[in-house]
Amino acid sequence: MAGPWFAGSASAQTQEGGPDPSQMRVRLGPFWLNPRVILTNLGVDTNVFNVPDELGPQKDFTITVTPATDIWLRMGVSWLQVTIREDLVWYQKFETQRGANTALDVTWRAPIGRTLVSIAPRYLSTNERPGYEIDARVRRREYGVSGKVEVRTFARTFFALTGSTLNVKYDDDAFFYGQSLQQDLNRKTVSYGVAVRHEVTPLTSLSLAASRQEDRFEFNPLRDADSTAITGAVSFDPHALVKGSASFGYRDFVPLSSDLPPYKGPIGTVDLSYTLLGVTRFAVQWKRDINFSFDELQPYYLETGYSGTVTQQIFGPFDAQARGGVQHLEYRNRAGVLVNPDRTDDVRTYGGGIGYHFSQDARFGVNVEHQSRTSPVPIREFSALRYGVSVTYGF
Repeated sequence: MAGPWFAGSASAQTQEGGPDPSQMRVRLGPFWLNPRVILTNLGVDTNVFNVPDELGPQKDFTITVTPATDIWLRMGVSWLQVTIREDLVWYQKFETQRGANTALDVTWRAPIGRTLVSIAPRYLSTNERPGYEIDARVRRREYGVSGKVEVRTFARTFFALTGSTLNVKYDDDAFFYGQSLQQDLNRKTVSYGVAVRHEVTPLTSLSLAASRQEDRFEFNPLRDADSTAITGAVSFDPHALVKGSASFGYRDFVPLSSDLPPYKGPIGTVDLSYTLLGVTRFAVQWKRDINFSFDELQPYYLETGYSGTVTQQIFGPFDAQARGGVQHLEYRNRAGVLVNPDRTDDVRTYGGGIGYHFSQDARFGVNVEHQSRTSPVPIREFSALRYGVSVTYGF
């Protein structure tokens, strides 16, 4: 018998952009709502600043509370979806690590005859670390919009034009290892492309896309780059046996500065899950693509990462979870610099926990996670243990 926590996603929606009524919790007049909340990190972080052992890691008690809501509104033939998420982060001793993170995602989808038009603005204001490289919690804002016009050209085949912009802005007091993140990483990314999608079955689709991307840095044009990518993807409906999507392709990344090496090679993303006999859930993620570094001498790196989670129903409302992952950051040097020519940083994460389900949507958990980074640069290494409890509703 299937465990109640392996039900469909709370934010499932129809192809036209409306909500899946079977997954909705609240309806107020014309509005459909899915409220959710999670209490995480109610526990101890043994290395708050991710420093190596010789610098004396400091620990602190921390709490993160994340309320979120999905809202749908019918507007004629179209649907408007709004997702609001707020992270409230508190540390007992280190006030500089406290903060509030706000994320707002809006999607408007309108089917017009054989054409589907979608526009999706987004906004993020956060103190969280921007990735596996920068350990400082500093304020940055990300805002932009993406759009797509998709036309049904045959019974199961669609042709689409896509475009997007994204602005990344760090505050003027955002520094890491003495370098201004505003000066190094403030940028605007513009991308556009074409795609063909074919529905193999009602639950599975295949697609092929070609895109062009331009990255322009506000204060440091020596980091500017253009890239072209071709990717193929397979996507599975949330109600399919295997859920999620996987894409694989090739990127031609060309920095505009002649002293930076280009990258020509494979890229991809995988985010898939499968439930065996209703009691064991497997989830895997994989990613390979270019990312920008704060380091002026090594301005970008190729990030290759994979992770997995196994969740097992033990008995009744109890479950156990094991997870782990590795991220490889392969840096590229400017021509003529003599710093770690073959530098690769590895970030490893593993952990687990046990949980108790009060209902299909509510879970209490006890979690332990260990994370470490190894690097040819000793100051970049660290090891941290984080443990505590969590309470989730709706996630």
